[in-house]
Amino acid sequence: MIACLERVSNSIPEGPEPNNNEDDDVLILRKGLEDLQLQGSMEAGFTGKDFGGMHSTKPLAVIRPSGNEDISKVIKLALRTPNLTVAARGNGHSINGQAMAHRGLVIDMKSMDRIEVHQTPSYADVGGGALWADVLKRCVSFGLAPRSWTDYLDLTIGGTLSNAGVSGQAFRFGPQTSNVTELDVVTGKGDIVTCSKTKNSQLFFSVLGGLGQFGIITRARVLLQPAPDMVRWIRVVYSEFSEFSRDAESLITRDERGECESFDYLEGFVFANSNDPVNGWPSVPLDPNHPFDPTRIPCSAGPVLYCLEVALHYRRNDSPSAVDMVVDRLLGQLGYCKNLRFQVDMSYVDFLLRVNVAEQHAKANGIWDSPHPWLNIFVSKNDIPTFDRLIFQNILNHGVGGPMLVYPLLRSKWDNRTSVVLPEGDDIFYLVALLRFSPAYPKGPPVEDLVAQNREIIRCCHKNGLNFKLYLPHYNSEVEWEQHFGNNQWTRFVERKSCFDPMAILAPGQKIFTRKQHQS
Repeated sequence: MIACLERVSNSIPEGPEPNNNEDDDVLILRKGLEDLQLQGSMEAGFTGKDFGGMHSTKPLAVIRPSGNEDISKVIKLALRTPNLTVAARGNGHSINGQAMAHRGLVIDMKSMDRIEVHQTPSYADVGGGALWADVLKRCVSFGLAPRSWTDYLDLTIGGTLSNAGVSGQAFRFGPQTSNVTELDVVTGKGDIVTCSKTKNSQLFFSVLGGLGQFGIITRARVLLQPAPDMVRWIRVVYSEFSEFSRDAESLITRDERGECESFDYLEGFVFANSNDPVNGWPSVPLDPNHPFDPTRIPCSAGPVLYCLEVALHYRRNDSPSAVDMVVDRLLGQLGYCKNLRFQVDMSYVDFLLRVNVAEQHAKANGIWDSPHPWLNIFVSKNDIPTFDRLIFQNILNHGVGGPMLVYPLLRSKWDNRTSVVLPEGDDIFYLVALLRFSPAYPKGPPVEDLVAQNREIIRCCHKNGLNFKLYLPHYNSEVEWEQHFGNNQWTRFVERKSCFDPMAILAPGQKIFTRKQHQS
């Protein structure tokens, strides 16, 4: 450990007598490193990058903690400085540098990856740095699985819980933030706190969807349910958004209406009405032996089409005819293009890890490491038709070089005590996710053009008065953040910050609060 500390200390550049806050931080850090007596490790010379590929910063040090005490010591060290900040980094899948700390300290959470499965009652105690993919594999060995997922599972538990964690199961069980019952958190004061809905509840609800502003999640108790064996994965195509949204909303409210059967997963996406291999018809089929037949598209179809994607869980010993009957009953009243239905049966684990296949292809094609100026938005039910007309059918009618997700969610499955911000009003709102996978310039468009297009979309939403909120938000000023939260939620957010991280030590990459000066 001492050797690691010396490397960090020696890597900090020597210079004249300090005359600003940053130099004061360097001196205090230098003096405080050995006194920390961390059980984990530390590294210098690390340049911070993330999946977005548009930001790069260099922290003073990266700490790989062995437990809560290490994280607490690091935060308390930062508190004694004029200017140091601390960022928790999971698997580096932020888009806009949210997990970075320029000339600060980065906590690499992947060292905290413990997974303990309990069968009665069914839950898993999971380290904040564990990957959801590893949680899946561990839980399935006990015949269990978490209820709510993200599409891509190589994300950390602490990372997704700090945002919301959304996928096609959220219409039934809510986001991942609705499926945890207890947390261990290290606050911005360095306090180590266990919290739940009934114990230290203000901290519990603050950190869920709290963008890392109030504390670092080091353990989560995740609800489990029996894991199915198999999945029937189905895609059906629509030419009209009104029919697509009507059917999607009908399916996600079956439980609310007391219907005994429903799908276990529902998402949707928009694709170009063309033969573009990435953005068009070829992106829809699930089985290479069942290609897309464009002659089945109605003549009235416009520049984009819509795909409703659903899945039904079942047991390996269920008869195929029984599965067929349930699927046919659920699909029977829908208004999709009847000859444009695609389906495949696969194991439950393979279904949940389906994005890993796309990841392998993207890495092989060199686009996984390209910049990813993604845009994620929640749009109210009332305004999603206007969004479709202005954005999907106009600005994005040729696609974005990757999936354009759009599917409905139920507000009733979200707890309004968390820090997550949703559009006001309707019980149904839509997730829109523009997941760009363009090759790096000059093979693909300049990243500046893609970022500009994202801004054009946001301007268009504002100009037309759409009721929306950014998901995985990114703003550069406190004024913009205040507008994002709205008056009431911003007041609550600021109060929570004052309570749990009054010096604004944590998550500086979110650019919400400015580090407050140390008061001696």
